[in-house]
Amino acid sequence: MSNPDFNLLVTLDVLLAEGSVARAAKRLRLSPSAMSRALARLRETTGDPLLVRAGRGLVATPRALELRERVSQLVQDAEAVLRPAQQPDLKQVVRTFTLRTSEGFVENFGAPLIARLAEQAPGVRLRFMHKPDKDSTSLRDGTVDLETGVVGSAAGPELRTQGLFRDRFIGVVRTDHPLNQGEITPERFAAGGHISVSRRGLDKGPVDEALATLQLERQVVTTVAGFSTALALARATDLIATVPERHTENLRAGMHSFALPLSLPEFTVAMLWHPRLDADPVHRWLRGCVREVCAQ
Repeated sequence: MSNPDFNLLVTLDVLLAEGSVARAAKRLRLSPSAMSRALARLRETTGDPLLVRAGRGLVATPRALELRERVSQLVQDAEAVLRPAQQPDLKQVVRTFTLRTSEGFVENFGAPLIARLAEQAPGVRLRFMHKPDKDSTSLRDGTVDLETGVVGSAAGPELRTQGLFRDRFIGVVRTDHPLNQGEITPERFAAGGHISVSRRGLDKGPVDEALATLQLERQVVTTVAGFSTALALARATDLIATVPERHTENLRAGMHSFALPLSLPEFTVAMLWHPRLDADPVHRWLRGCVREVCAQ
């Protein structure tokens, strides 16, 4: 048995609605002869004449009358499936999104993002997941809906990315730290005790590489996994923390921040998502909310 031609459903729907080969042909932008051939195929496929001559016009057979509403609904359903998804009523949406991001991002941008979502879509919830690495498997398998961070080589090439903001590393110390007075030279900066931030526990990083070009070396007193921990330690000790400026804006309140006396490049913080969510209207709205919050 050959597969049915589903294009015939549209033809049948128009023929049954118009009750005329000529009018149906005009509506579908076909020639009358092409429409007559389509009607012949429909008759052969359904095993019913469907439309028969009655005087100068055509009348539907009982089988055609039986099919008319079903065919019309099928065509409408098919058109809805193929039509681009429309923006739903956000007030009625109930959905949970998982965001994989750093603690610093949540601490600095989480509150305004949650407030924006609560105002526009009270049924949408955010589940923040810690980001221990840059592996993109969780975006591929759907356990994570959106991720933020610096795009690295481990990110899958198929992922969608969009920059959120530019950031740079700065130095931070407690308010009465000796570095608060006088010019902060590379030598003075290197001479202090430092907190290294590394998710993998590494002692060396970009700061050490920049110091090495000046034949300087800093003393790393302790290594922590996150910037918020580094700032908490710097607030209570004489240690120096090196952290991203925008990521830690709220956390640095009451502390002294300064530009590093080193040549370190700025970097772009972006959001990443899988292509399967690219056209999803609610996910698109969420991405817009993240962009707007980060732009403030």
